[in-house]
Amino acid sequence: MFETRMTALRSAMEEARLDVALITDDDNVYYLTGYYDYLHMDFGRPTILVVQREGESLLITPSIDLNTALASARVDRIAAWNDGAGEEWRAELPGALKGAARIAIEPRHMPPPVRAYLDGLGLSQPLDSVTPLLETMRMIKSPSELALARHAGEVANAMMEAGRGAIADGVAEYEVALATSEAGTRTAARLLEAHYDDADMSPNTHFLQIMASGDAITRTHHRATTRIMRHGEPVFLCFCGMTNFHRFKLGFDRTFWIGKPPEAEVARVYDVAVTSQRAALEALRPGVTAETVHAAYAEVIAEAGFDYPFRCGRATGFSFLERPQLVTGDTTVLAPGMVLAVDGSVSVEGFRAQVGDSVVITDTGWEPLTDHPKALDAVIV
Repeated sequence: MFETRMTALRSAMEEARLDVALITDDDNVYYLTGYYDYLHMDFGRPTILVVQREGESLLITPSIDLNTALASARVDRIAAWNDGAGEEWRAELPGALKGAARIAIEPRHMPPPVRAYLDGLGLSQPLDSVTPLLETMRMIKSPSELALARHAGEVANAMMEAGRGAIADGVAEYEVALATSEAGTRTAARLLEAHYDDADMSPNTHFLQIMASGDAITRTHHRATTRIMRHGEPVFLCFCGMTNFHRFKLGFDRTFWIGKPPEAEVARVYDVAVTSQRAALEALRPGVTAETVHAAYAEVIAEAGFDYPFRCGRATGFSFLERPQLVTGDTTVLAPGMVLAVDGSVSVEGFRAQVGDSVVITDTGWEPLTDHPKALDAVIV
């Protein structure tokens, strides 16, 4: 799988006449080699994948993670560097770039110290971007990647069901987060044991639960706190960060109420959110542009007298955000094999409703990856 991706990148580099690509985004390093180190620039230790169009692939990574790299990285050569020793990660770059007429980088994902070093080399030509090549490669998922997506959906569904089950009058928000994390981890562990031979891949969820209740419901990315939920309050659960199975990401959101339905105007806002997502899903199919789906979503919200709060959705995969985005201006034509998170949402003063699901574009329409009721009477817990 990783060798196939590397070959595809080299073919794309050949067509684009690029000699060397420097890959510094964690997700792309994993996508091409199977290697991930969890540290990267957060700890001041860059990892750089050097891909020659004709020549070896080289992984430059901290020596603290050398054993992990040796075990997992599908590359021709690994160069480990240590903190404060010699030129550190810089040592290999001049030789790797020697004689290259066109060098491509990931401008939005290159650590500033690495970019500053490259700029100081006095290269004869401006640096190109390899990002468009990688984005295009990753838009259409392979059968094995779609299998991952479906398993990620199982993990997401288990977390949503557990979260819903933990919501109650008198319960603290963090108890919901504990329940979702346990359900997601246990489901992921079961799937890993049954379908995968990667013993080093952790099943544990590792992202703070996005949720809000009561007066905090308008805070889109609020995290679980010690706040006690009460009868009649709305509760929002989002798994757009926690659904991360075998490094494959999905989006998934629901809004609930504790014990009783909301007042009529709040219920109307919620209905508009659900209807806006339904309109987007009805527009979703191969051959239409990404912005067409957003337009269907936005039209429902506008006709109800509200402003849409954000884009309708985005592609996901080995990154939380991939191409295309379901938003005005993205004219990418949707095609089978794309994985998309599709949302419906309305925000007003004092309340915000959101529902979201992930789907796969098929030959004739779309296949759901996440599934949980969203009719108003079904989200009263």
